[in-house]
Amino acid sequence: MQLSMLLLFRVRISLKTQELYALVFVTRYLDLFTDFISVYNTVMKLVFIGSSLAIVWCMRWHRAVKRSYDRELDTFRHYLVIAASLVLALLVHEKFTFQEILWAFSIYLEALAILPQLVLLQRSGNVDNLTGQYVFFLGAYRALYILNWIYRYFTEQRFSRWISVIAGLVQTALYADFFYYYFISWKNNAKLQLPA
Repeated sequence: MQLSMLLLFRVRISLKTQELYALVFVTRYLDLFTDFISVYNTVMKLVFIGSSLAIVWCMRWHRAVKRSYDRELDTFRHYLVIAASLVLALLVHEKFTFQEILWAFSIYLEALAILPQLVLLQRSGNVDNLTGQYVFFLGAYRALYILNWIYRYFTEQRFSRWISVIAGLVQTALYADFFYYYFISWKNNAKLQLPA
């Protein structure tokens, strides 16, 4: 009974977005092998990498989850986002080291990783409550980073991660349209619908 109900429900989560986030965390946290900051930092990096890889594995190979994934709507060409982020990282970075290039790549990729999810939702039109909440909180997380940058700008002597600030502003701008429709549906107590 539960499996048949799950099969009727088509997951509106983009596998391609999940793959991009997994790549973001793997490339950003390669410093696990070179720099030890704290046990907490190490554990959280492993949690981010492990959970994102587990989500990708479930969406690709777990029998029930794989059947509920809507492949027909998730057609965004995410390899173009990967290529653009890599080229940008090679051209615009703070230091020309392997680790720094991968860090810049992960920052640029994270800014664009939500695009397959937004395109999938726009193609589907109606957005179920859980998926809407998921995308809203992904965007809210990034928008709250702006407060972190403001705080760090005023409290650190030399806040030099301008690449992450610019990429974060781009990512927040990508969410702006979704936020608008999310708040309209919340205000009207209606189902979230995105324009086709």
